Amino acid sequence: MGEGLFRDKKILVMGLGRFGGGVDVVKFACSAGARVIVTDLAKQDALAESISQLKDLDVEYHLGSHEGGDFEQADMVVANPAVPLDNKFLQITRKAGRKVTSQIELFFELCPAKIIGITGANGKSTTTSLTAHLLRSRFGKKVWLGGNIGNEPMLTIVGKIKPDDLVVLELSSFQIEQLAQSDKAPQVALLTNLTPNHLDRYKTFENYCKAKELIFQHQKPDANQPAVSIFNGDDEVSSKWFAKYQKDAGRVCVKFSADGVPTKIRSEYVLPGRAYLANLAGAIAVAKRFDVTDEQIIGCLPSFKALPHRLQFVGEARGVRWYNDSKATTPDSSIVALEAFDSPIIIAGGYDKHIPFDEFGAKIAQKAKAAILIGQTAEVIGKIIQNHPQNKAQVKYAKTLAEAVQTANTFAAKGDAVLLSPACASYDMFDNYEQRGEQFIDLVNKVIR
Repeated sequence: MGEGLFRDKKILVMGLGRFGGGVDVVKFACSAGARVIVTDLAKQDALAESISQLKDLDVEYHLGSHEGGDFEQADMVVANPAVPLDNKFLQITRKAGRKVTSQIELFFELCPAKIIGITGANGKSTTTSLTAHLLRSRFGKKVWLGGNIGNEPMLTIVGKIKPDDLVVLELSSFQIEQLAQSDKAPQVALLTNLTPNHLDRYKTFENYCKAKELIFQHQKPDANQPAVSIFNGDDEVSSKWFAKYQKDAGRVCVKFSADGVPTKIRSEYVLPGRAYLANLAGAIAVAKRFDVTDEQIIGCLPSFKALPHRLQFVGEARGVRWYNDSKATTPDSSIVALEAFDSPIIIAGGYDKHIPFDEFGAKIAQKAKAAILIGQTAEVIGKIIQNHPQNKAQVKYAKTLAEAVQTANTFAAKGDAVLLSPACASYDMFDNYEQRGEQFIDLVNKVIR
């Protein structure tokens, strides 16, 4: 699959990524008979892990910088989602009359099955995985799962997908923007919620919302079936969009709420807190569009576990429970974690994405027993907590995650929960949130032995 797109073409992959973001595209293009060039601003040492996955392929590497000539001469440029659409090198490609595309656009072009796309600021990974889990209770192996969830890359699986299968995809705002460039969107789309994120790229919350809304703006009916747009009734922006889009012809709008989950289903759900209940409500809303029954949902729920790094239970010792929520890279996602527990101890802080911490700091001050703060944002968060008039949380600073875990352990008593829920990206101290979470798990395991 893809031979017609790539055979004997010069394909420039822009952004290999330190963790394999472009590896999927390179493998796919090579298998389809293309001549592949990789260009990345990072140097070879930084990309060693990704390059090692391509060692048996005939790939040309242009690393450490981008050269305009590569972008003028390529038949097609496949851009990493992290590359802004207005990047100057992509503009060179367009001016030369060459095609600019992306991994997600290629997948949508090649995938023969119906695609269910799930996006949002918080909870989209859990909602995506849970949706696939519920659908599999009815359709079994005919349901495919894709996204930032540790599963097989999308282009790797596209050749295995049959027309009557279902594909459930987690979609970021960056990917949605890329899809919009080719007027594509999933026929079934769900929004979990919208709170400020990626303001280092979008500058304003309004711009971020505009990027997310493209997933609904580009939906179209398919084979005499309407597009399906699913919204969280508990979220302000999502509710406004429900009211806006339910007037469209050729579209069915559905609204879900955490309060709408039936008691008989809720009792079988093991993940804590209202936010996780909202994830379940969204997944049920999708499942019901495909005639999954309550009995099938109840039967499969006990086997669903929290995803790694998303309020993941690590272990318990001395009556203290430890949770890894390293994927919480925004204040709002960490607030969700705080609200799932009574008086927790939180480890927070990290790379600054220029998102305000006022609400997060206030929630810690009112809710937490203690806050152990790390990274670039530690002092900013700490000041907000300590200046809150109702502050009851002790604030401590740690230079490393290891020091933070040890400090948290000294505060923890029987009945407490300790959360790594940083509210920030990881790039000031770690390669990514996975590395941060895995180090936390290792440190906790040493503490609780």
